[in-house]
Amino acid sequence: MPMPSTKKPLPKFSSEEDEREFWAVTDSTEFIDWSKAERWKLPTLKPTL
Repeated sequence: MPMPSTKKPLPKFSSEEDEREFWAVTDSTEFIDWSKAERWKLPTLKPTL
């Protein structure tokens, strides 16, 4: 039987800048269970300059 998740809930951000600053200094493993992540392909994504 899997253990229940003890991850923290994601905070609400007032702006994209606040979110960017938060993730720049925060470990995402406290919030996201990366063992359940799925790989995605983005075939139409274009590189930026």
